[in-house]
Amino acid sequence: MLNPMQANELFTQMTSKAVEAFSLCADANQKILRELVDLSAGTAKEGARLYTELQSSAVEAVKDSQSYLLRRQSELQEASRDPLSFYQKSVLESVEGAQKAFHLLEGNAQTITRSAERLQVTAEQAGKEIQATFAQLAGKVKAAYSPIA
Repeated sequence: MLNPMQANELFTQMTSKAVEAFSLCADANQKILRELVDLSAGTAKEGARLYTELQSSAVEAVKDSQSYLLRRQSELQEASRDPLSFYQKSVLESVEGAQKAFHLLEGNAQTITRSAERLQVTAEQAGKEIQATFAQLAGKVKAAYSPIA
């Protein structure tokens, strides 16, 4: 049976270990939250970069379509004089327009792929840091609660 002095000492040791464990968990939570905040910030930054690149591509496409419409208006006046030449130019411009559209889609797909790759790298780094934090926490908790030999 424990005397009151031994019981008090045991209670103090248990309280001390519990406070130490809470402190270790709080530190680990802080590190994990920091990683998650960094991941969120990186994701937002990457989203803004992607939006900017896609938007500039869309603006370029609109400029090309406007210049095409302006050219077509001036060519329509010449169409009555030489319909065969007008038809030939129309076919060539249609093919060029289709090629430009496919290049635009290909460029956008590459942009999205690069963005996804950067996000994947960022997420993997955050995951590794979080795993390392849990491994450190487990080691510290084991050390704190291991019996003294």
